[in-house]
Amino acid sequence: MSYTALYRKFRPASFEDVKGQDHIVTTLKNQIKAERIGHAYLFCGTRGTGKTTIAKIFAKSVNCESPIDGSPCGECAVCRAIAAGASMNVIEIDAASNNGVDNIREIVDEVSYSPAEGKYKVYIIDEVHMLSIGAFNALLKTLEEPPSYVIFILATTEVHKIPITILSRCQRYDFKRITIDTIASRIKELTEIEQVAIEDKAIRYIAKTADGSMRDALSLLDQCIAFHFEQELTYDKVLDVLGAVDTEVFSRLLRVVLAGDVPGAIGILEEMVIQGRELTQFVSDFTWYMRNLLLVKTADGIEDVIDVSTENLARLKEEAQMADNDVIMRYIRVLSELSGQIRYAAQKRILIEMNLIKLCRPAMETDTASLADRIRQLEQKIEQGAGASLSPEMLARLQEGANIPRDSQKPLGQPKAPLPKAIPEDVSKVASKWSVAISEAPNPMKTYLKTAYPSLSADGKLLVVVEDGLPSDYFKQA
Repeated sequence: MSYTALYRKFRPASFEDVKGQDHIVTTLKNQIKAERIGHAYLFCGTRGTGKTTIAKIFAKSVNCESPIDGSPCGECAVCRAIAAGASMNVIEIDAASNNGVDNIREIVDEVSYSPAEGKYKVYIIDEVHMLSIGAFNALLKTLEEPPSYVIFILATTEVHKIPITILSRCQRYDFKRITIDTIASRIKELTEIEQVAIEDKAIRYIAKTADGSMRDALSLLDQCIAFHFEQELTYDKVLDVLGAVDTEVFSRLLRVVLAGDVPGAIGILEEMVIQGRELTQFVSDFTWYMRNLLLVKTADGIEDVIDVSTENLARLKEEAQMADNDVIMRYIRVLSELSGQIRYAAQKRILIEMNLIKLCRPAMETDTASLADRIRQLEQKIEQGAGASLSPEMLARLQEGANIPRDSQKPLGQPKAPLPKAIPEDVSKVASKWSVAISEAPNPMKTYLKTAYPSLSADGKLLVVVEDGLPSDYFKQA
């Protein structure tokens, strides 16, 4: 006997088996019990949330010879025929491949024939947003006034593509993404039935990776079971199969980025490449890690929202003290832009390396959002020994800003005057609101300040560095 995939083998056969869509199940069961059945339904939501499954259960329920509390009995001839896909009363159509006017006209012609058995003919049109405009128009009149024995169930993942004329003729039901807890509970239940040993941590990771889709979760589970057949599925084995990365790696990567350690960041990426990790998933997971870090830093009692282990939560809380909010948000912005670019990149590794260098070297960016991160790194260097850790370019810029003559400069590591141990609070406040200060300046000063940046003198005073030419001439005259 051929093998049946888990998501097909354990597809719900009654409303009670459906997980995570209680608001829809309750409404449909009440309609069936009260015999207030509509003629057209629109099921919309992300993939793998139960749209087609509930449509089939609903088709069985309205035709069942002896329904139980609104659910199909599963034992009568009609239920068995529908479950086997042999019923003439339930017609499934894939609009992705049958999206023309002629395909819909066939349906319109068939509607005039009453069901051979049972009460209703149910048309389930999957991916209905793929229909052409002509096909939608051909469906309109029949969808609005079908015969009393016909029910249309339209399913789509992209409801915004459905014409308003179709939407207004249907009862709309929005399917929610299934929660991690619900998916994890279902996986645990099915692995017990299948007698598969699996760690709870591995279950949680599969549930999280499924991104709200029960079908995706069961497909991933199937893949892991096949790869490690008759072995216990541990967290590390699941990571290995899915090409994913342990959160400990993201913690290490964050710390080297905060330290501005480019070789360290590139070295961690090299480890991931050698291990064969999926680089697109690597970027997505690191972005998610930064999101969790920002939530931990900005909100209390956030443990239930971020869904991490106690060990990882402690690590996040420690790292939250190491970075400011605007620095974390800059990292998220850079990584989010990278996620959009990497899908179409031929050289994914090089693109990631460029962005890791950008994270480590905020001075490479000219936008004001990177200013706070540049100031943070400068403060660190000052506290760690002033000029000894500054680059020649940065030291020269500071010395120029402080009007230190070139001929009086001492070798690196021996600055002429010790720099302050920390940036003064009033200077730091001005720097953090630099873009606001520019926006409130009068013209033409605002124009010349757009290319300027704040700096720090040797005695801890704020300096504004402007370009040569018109900007410097303007301020000299002022």
